[in-house]
Parts: sequence; structure tokens; C-alpha cells
Amino acid sequence: MWRGAVLGAAILLASAGAQEAADEWPGWRGPGGDGVSTAEGLVSGWSAGGENLCWKADFVGRSTPVVLDGRVYVIGRVGEGVARQEIVAAFDAGDGRRLWEHRFNVYHTTVPFNRVGWASLVADPETGNVHAHGVAGQLQAYDRDGKLLWSSFLAETFGHLSGYGGRTQTPTIEGDQLVLSFVNAGWGDQAAPRHRYFSFDKRTGDLLWVSTPGKFPYDMNTQAGTVPATVGGRRVLVSGNADGHVYALDANTGDKIWGFQLSKGGLNVTPVVHGDRVYASHSEENVDAATMGRVVAIDAAGNGDVTKTHEVWRIDELEAGFSSPAYHDGWLYVVDNAAKLHGIDAKTGAVRWTHPLGTVGKGSPVWADGKLYVTEVNGRFHILKPGADGATSLDTDELEVADGRYAEIYGSPAIAYGRVYFATEGGVYCLGDPSKKIEVPERAPRAGDASSGENAARLLVVPGESILAPGETLRLSVRAFDAVGRRTETPAELAWTLDGLAGEMSGSTYRAPSNGPSDAGRIVVRAGDVEGAARVRVIPPLPWSEGFDAREPGSVPESWVGAPGKFQVGEKDGARVLVKPSRDKGLLRNELYMGPSGLANYTIEADVMAGARGRRRSDVGLIAAGYTLDLLGNHQRLQVRSWTSEDRMMRQIDFAWEPDRWYRMEMRVENGKDKAVIRGKVWPRGGDEPAAWTITVDDPVPVAGGSPGLIGYSPADVYYDNIVVKVND
Repeated sequence: MWRGAVLGAAILLASAGAQEAADEWPGWRGPGGDGVSTAEGLVSGWSAGGENLCWKADFVGRSTPVVLDGRVYVIGRVGEGVARQEIVAAFDAGDGRRLWEHRFNVYHTTVPFNRVGWASLVADPETGNVHAHGVAGQLQAYDRDGKLLWSSFLAETFGHLSGYGGRTQTPTIEGDQLVLSFVNAGWGDQAAPRHRYFSFDKRTGDLLWVSTPGKFPYDMNTQAGTVPATVGGRRVLVSGNADGHVYALDANTGDKIWGFQLSKGGLNVTPVVHGDRVYASHSEENVDAATMGRVVAIDAAGNGDVTKTHEVWRIDELEAGFSSPAYHDGWLYVVDNAAKLHGIDAKTGAVRWTHPLGTVGKGSPVWADGKLYVTEVNGRFHILKPGADGATSLDTDELEVADGRYAEIYGSPAIAYGRVYFATEGGVYCLGDPSKKIEVPERAPRAGDASSGENAARLLVVPGESILAPGETLRLSVRAFDAVGRRTETPAELAWTLDGLAGEMSGSTYRAPSNGPSDAGRIVVRAGDVEGAARVRVIPPLPWSEGFDAREPGSVPESWVGAPGKFQVGEKDGARVLVKPSRDKGLLRNELYMGPSGLANYTIEADVMAGARGRRRSDVGLIAAGYTLDLLGNHQRLQVRSWTSEDRMMRQIDFAWEPDRWYRMEMRVENGKDKAVIRGKVWPRGGDEPAAWTITVDDPVPVAGGSPGLIGYSPADVYYDNIVVKVND
């Protein structure tokens, strides 16, 4: 089927019952998602020279650590030159020993190297597993010892979009689910770009549901996280969206409960939920005034669309666009973009005091032991004592890297075992009393979901999306939920049908046709008037060939990811071809992917043509096994790359070629364990194929494989025809 140590001597194991105060930090905003810890006896001061510094580990981090099972987990960047990669690492929480690391390539993205490792990890207290969302859309699960349990490259599978800004969403754990949001442009009913919410089975990586609550995103690159909470007696997920809304979704099904428009721009702040109130902020243009920035409290207990009447209070022109608030004991602590900390009465919205931290506010404050622990981008780590009338500075340290620059800090502190952990550009720090051993609570098993006994109002088909080969079978299961999202008994009588998909059903088992072209559609299950569906693509093994004479104008192959709305069948010189139409604004460079992301060692060929408009010339290229071969029009070059914004292994040669002329492109990738070899050639269509490759590039840090695809930059129209993908000879 196509589908995607022993603890250190400084650690004691304690029973969960005796260790209530030793909070762990499984998610970036702590165990309650509100930036609060119940830990006591934490440090009020420290120094990088040694005072109350338990340990420091070499690491280049950008986000918040998570701490579980006596281990500190971080994500960041590593390597130089061709060896630049993203990295997940685990350290012993007691003594800072590096226990394991996993490095992986960044590719098919414009995110620059200095923004790698943006999203925080999330750890699962039930299984002890750790989950990572890489900047290019790599979603990965590890066990506590670093074994890779499952992995999905979301760009090639779901059309995950990432951009130069690098903002990347942090996943969250809710019951048996790993929930992650991102902007995608996929296939079928997910073709239009939207900021969607994806739920995966945390153990297997199977897709459970997808939710599309909003409209076209203002910003393709946002970072607001998702917070699980119980509101009005119902389990929900609350999140800021790229369309400027805050949404609440049913935590088990993804169904939209309400939406509240907060901004005219995409939201980057993860909300905080306390009781039936949601606290959120932004620094974009307000929806009802020509001002920038707002902090709001939303009454979230009711169903239906939340409107202004549900807004409890607001603070205008407080530009807090990145840092998530912390809530404790009636106080809301907010860091604005200028690194000013505001103490706000959470009931009334009155700003009681403001305290300057520095110049750039990105890290989120943490309340613990009567103190606030706050970072500032320019290397400052603050410990403050908040009060009714202001905050008293207990300690401020300025951290540097080896060349004397400040050590950038974008993440927040994590509190666990009576210690404070945080990651910087210059290392991972652990603050506390070095003489005290840490105590790690045992994991308590999570209670399963009991049936509510109510009638089923929603059916989920699992897995929610699959890729099959011809003749392959897929066994599906059904989960039933009642009208308020609680698990209930699955109806005994289920009717299965196919929607736009060839093949046959036998009960809950689907069998794909034994031969034929690629196909895509849905498998639908019904129980009375309640239904659910799973999406399936059937993709034959190589070789593939695709001309477009038999396809309708305006269409694209149903199984291609990222194609609808950007590529379409059109006419050129009296024949039907694939066109990437010119655009006057917006994103002109787009990719599409044709198949599974695990393919390796194959060759792709196509006829290509790129036009020109004035002095602007289009680019046209092929994608294979994690690499791109691109004809650059303005630069008159032929380029091989894997990471669009970085020259990690990029190689290019001067290559003169003409606009509005057909060429044949061929790209061959040989993926090896220790090296990948990428070869390309281009020649006029109808002419003699060159015996030698035009360009050959070795990558000593190879991408393991990837989907075949096409790429184009279209200030003028770009054309493709006669595509062939075949296994290397």
C-alpha cells in the first residue's frame, strides 16, 4: 500500500500521586495550555556564568522545549553548507546529556535556514511519544528513544503551503488525536487554498478528519496554534486562523461550532481559554476601525456564530501579534510586539500596568511560583514578580553567542521538575538548584472514551484519506459521535457507496480496480440520514504517461495535488496541453505533485514551453524524488535544487533558451543512502536528444525520495505536454 535509555543519575522516579507539584510541560503552553505551572521553589535569579545554572547544552533552537518522562525535547537547525538540516533532539532533563537526535532534510520550501525549527514539539503524556512539524511540512512521530514511528510529508500529500516567513503551526494532542492546522491547496474538495485543521491518529498517522471552517486566507503563512478546552460542557479546539477569525471546533469531529472575526489579517497568536472565555489578540488592521491591534475577551459558551454581542471587552491599539497570553488568577499577561508586558484585569479588560522588557516581543510569558518568566528576542531572559500595581524585576540576563551577538530567543520557558528550561540560538538552558535531584512522575493511563448512549449524529470513516495501488484493498472503520461530539455506538446498519471513484465495496472493504489510470474520489457511509466519507486516490505503479488530448479544457487529473486553480488543460497550437496561466499579482510560482511521496529512483520527462511578457520571462521545470530541475527564463540558466531559498546543494549552469518555443526536459534522480545523483538535460522538441547529461549534481546529504511533479513561474503562460515518469533503467 502506498502509505505514508535509561534516565540519568540525577533523576528519581516518583509515583504520580506523590508528585502532583512536579508539573511536566508536554505542550509549548504547558499542561493547561495557558502558560501556567503549579511548580514551587523555582529560581528567582541565575547567571550564564553558573549561578543556578544546572546545565547548558549546545543546540540552535527557535521554539519552546517540551519536557516529559525526564527528557527535554527540542527542534531546531543544524549543520553548515550542504549539511544544513532540521533536527529534533532529546536531552536528559537532569544533567543535560544528549540522548538522541534525528536530522532530516528541508526541501520544497522557501523558508530560509535561520527560521528552521519554528514550530514547537508536542509530547504525549499517555504514550510518551513526541511529534514534530517541520518548516516544510514534515510531520513526524518519535518514541521516547528517538525511533521514528511514522512520518508524512504534508506538502506532497496534502498540498501543505510554506513560505519565506517561516511561520509554522505547532501541533497539539487531544485524546487519541494529533491535531495540526496549516494552509493547504490539495485535491478535490481541498483544492481551494484554506487554513484547514487536520486530525491524525497519534499512534499510526492515519487521517481522522479535516475541517475547513473559514474563508480564503489573508496570509498563507501564520503560526496560531490550537488549544483543546472544555467550554459550555463541550470539548472543543480553539484556534486563530489565517482568515482573521478565531474558531471553535468540535474536538472529536472538527465540526465548526462558532467563528469570531478579530482581524483583517491572518492571526499568529494562540488563544488562551479559561472557563467559558477565550482571550485572543492580534497586531493587524482591525475589522471595524482604521487602527492596528486589539486584545479581546470572547464569551464562548454559546453555539452559533459569535458576533460582537459575545465580545466581553476589548483593548484597542494594543499590538500583540505573536506572543500568546498567560492567564492566572484573574490576570491576563500579554506581551506586545514592542516587548512591553501588560498586566490586564481578565474580568474587565482594564490595563493595570505595563512593564518594558526590551524591543522585540515574540516569546510568550509563563507564570509559575508567583513569578513571570519571559523572554525577549534580543537575548534577554527576565524573571519578574507581578503585583497589583506593576511588575518588579527580580533578574535579567542577556545571552550571547560565540561571536558576541545576542542569542536570539523566540520561544518561551518550560517548567518541569522544579526547573526552568528554555532554548535559544546559543543553546538549551536548565535553571534550578543543581544540588536537588529531579523527580519524574509515572505516567497514568488515560481513560478511554465511554459511549454517551445517544443517537449517532456524525460518522467518521477511518482512515480519512488513503493512496492505493490498482487491485489493492482498503479496510475501513467507522466512529460515531452524537450531536455534541461525544463518542457513541456505531449504528449496526451501514450502507457503503462510491462517489466519483471506480472499484467495488464489500461491506467496509474497498477494492480498487485492478488496472486503469489514476483515479480519485470518495467512499461514503450512511446510517439513515447520517453520513461520513473517506477520500481515496488510486495511483498505478510506474511507468506513467500523460498527454492531455482526452481531457476537458479547464480540468486537471483528479489525483494531482496542488493543481486545481493554478494549472488547467488548455489549447496551444491546436492541441490540448497543460497550462499554467499568467498572473498579474499574487503568488506566481507554484508546484503540483502527481503521486505518493515515497517514490525514489525514477526519471521524469516532459515537453515544456514558457512565455514572456515584456522583460519578464517565465520559468518552467520538473520535480522528482525531492529535487527540482528548473529552466530560469530571466537568468537564462538551468538549475538543480532541493531547497528553494537556500543553496544547500543547488547547482546551476548558463543555458540559453528561447521563450515561446517547445523543449524536451528530462530529469533523472538516483536516490542512495549516502548520496543522491540528480541529472538533467534539455533540448529543442523534435531535435536529437543529447547523449550526455546537460547538468549533473551530487547531493552527499540526500533526500530519500518524493513525488513526481511540475513547477512553473508564470508572469506569462507556461505549458507542459507528453509527460512520462518511469523507473530508472
